[in-house]
Amino acid sequence: MIHFDRKDVDKMPYVFRINLMNSVSGYKSANLIGTKSKSGHPNLAVFSSITHIGSNPPLLGFFMRPTTEIRNTYENILETGTYTVNHIHSSIIEEAHHTSAKYERGISEFDQSGLKELYREDFSAPYVLGTPVQLGLSFVEEHPIKANGTILIIGRVEHVYIDDHLFRSDGFIDLTEGQIATINGLDAYAVPETNNRLSYQRPKPISSFI
Repeated sequence: MIHFDRKDVDKMPYVFRINLMNSVSGYKSANLIGTKSKSGHPNLAVFSSITHIGSNPPLLGFFMRPTTEIRNTYENILETGTYTVNHIHSSIIEEAHHTSAKYERGISEFDQSGLKELYREDFSAPYVLGTPVQLGLSFVEEHPIKANGTILIIGRVEHVYIDDHLFRSDGFIDLTEGQIATINGLDAYAVPETNNRLSYQRPKPISSFI
């Protein structure tokens, strides 16, 4: 096996290091976060750090990079308190990835990528039209990470929209049916083809001979 120790990692060229460290954690979720500023400018950005925090109340978290640069997603969430999470699927991977480009505030990534805004009921943040799973969240709290200046954003799930054919009677969402993508590293997308659901596991009887 190839081995790197901490000293090796510290000496790596910048791009090599970020590719390695963004890949080594494994496959990550591939989502688009939709927001809108108080002045009405929509924003859309791809994120691979969204994670389950808890089910009761239903909470999701994601990490923002340091705010030493303009972060429209972060600013819009603080301004309005709402945002959406939309699962990237196989048909929009290239368009979704383009939202990682750094546009100036006021320029809509929806327009630049060709993706379409969708508004539901009285929720102010835009969903992404055609995505199989769409979530509307309200901002709950943020936690600065002292080690590297990132910020953990925690939101409460207020709305869940799921394409009918993905939903199972026990509440499970079959993401493979929706051809939902995952991200390997920063720029490699994969679309899983199968699910292997296993039953709830209980301890096996311990042998008396041990």
